[in-house]
Amino acid sequence: MNDQTPDVLRPRRAKILATVGPASRSPEMLRRLFLAGADTFRLNFSHGSHDDHRQAFDTIRALEAEFGQPIGILQDLQGPKIRISQVPGGPREVAAGDTLTLRLGNKGDDIPLPHPEIFAAIRPGHQLLIDDGRIRLEAVAHDADSLTARVIAGGRILDRKGVNLPDTVVALPALTEKDRTDLEFGLSLGVDWVALSFVQRPEDLVEAKALIRGRAGLIAKIEKPSALDSLPQIVAEADGVMIARGDLGVEIPPEDVPGRQKEIIRLCRQSDRPVIVATQMLESMITTPTPTRAEASDVATAVYDGTDVVMLSAETASGQYPVEAVAMMDRIIRRTEAHPFYSASLQAAAPHVDTAEQAIAFAAVELADALSSPAIVSFSSTGASGRRIVSHRSPRTTVLLTGDEAVARRMSLVWGVRSVHEAEISDHDTVPIHAAEAVLDLGIGKPGDKIVVVCGFPFGVPGTTNSIRVTPLGQY
Repeated sequence: MNDQTPDVLRPRRAKILATVGPASRSPEMLRRLFLAGADTFRLNFSHGSHDDHRQAFDTIRALEAEFGQPIGILQDLQGPKIRISQVPGGPREVAAGDTLTLRLGNKGDDIPLPHPEIFAAIRPGHQLLIDDGRIRLEAVAHDADSLTARVIAGGRILDRKGVNLPDTVVALPALTEKDRTDLEFGLSLGVDWVALSFVQRPEDLVEAKALIRGRAGLIAKIEKPSALDSLPQIVAEADGVMIARGDLGVEIPPEDVPGRQKEIIRLCRQSDRPVIVATQMLESMITTPTPTRAEASDVATAVYDGTDVVMLSAETASGQYPVEAVAMMDRIIRRTEAHPFYSASLQAAAPHVDTAEQAIAFAAVELADALSSPAIVSFSSTGASGRRIVSHRSPRTTVLLTGDEAVARRMSLVWGVRSVHEAEISDHDTVPIHAAEAVLDLGIGKPGDKIVVVCGFPFGVPGTTNSIRVTPLGQY
């Protein structure tokens, strides 16, 4: 693959989400990342200015126009950050068995923790993890503005380090004032997805959905133990899910993360929600041109589990080898999907068929397999029928035709979908013509092959998918 013969129609099913940052913000670098395999770009609003994000957004939309292929853009909101303030007297060494006092305000040598919500919610026995869990404390006693804790694992406490509270549900707003400002800015640009950080309960998604008003899909980031307790309800409320293994791996035992990852992926498949596996996937490629064997296995495991998307964070945002990281992830996905065990591993977690809409999707997949069809074509104004089809992880390519450009872009986070934006089709009789033309234009199949077409009648009405037909290619 090179710039003269770009492989923009990816011969793989799982998608790649690449984070934009100082190492990848230039138009030339974004172009190279797209050509290397990035399907969607993540704008991380924990870093960078609005001008930085606007420039990246405009560049990505220019790439989309150049290559004639929908490209997704995901806005990742910072969310509430719990941190200690400046440590009195400078960095402080603590050892296991020591006793510390954390205080709402500044007093003597106490560690400032400027979050009244914590003092209201924490209870004796609850853990406090400082600096990604490097320092572990256990609450002993507390009142409205102070907290006594015993040091379980010691280390050096530095200024402004983050605090995780795996045992405590803290009544922090899901959206900070910064998030609200950033969200309105992102929606004014036209982002396709919004990721909400530190979701604890399904209610945390309600306010964000009210502000978004359907202008973008909403992704719940799973990084708190309390979110795992309400996972089915959160998945039902969200449009997609991100398994944010960084904070999640701090707040639950690391040995529990792989099993939780499989559970979340399976639930999202059952619910027709795209799911992203994120954090430290090719971490060593921040500074080296190749990954460790363990990292390659980590990416492959997520693909075997059936994830829709694998994500690169610092690897592309600030790393020394952003293009190589995307290209490596692309190769790992392709090799994994070509392995004889891949199909069997996906079928082991096949979703249930409980509704008429799911039955139609399943029937389309079965029919395509029986006919050895090169593609299943879905006409959809929302993308829902396409998501239902690919939840069965068919080896057949799923082509989604939609008159809504935003829907076409959002499909870049959905496993196995190639979306095509075209003018709304109002005539049911021309459906097979449009379907066949789209498949041939994408270079899928050959004249004489039979494709399976799924649509609804009356045509163009959301939620009416009720028709399956078989159409030969090259007949029209």
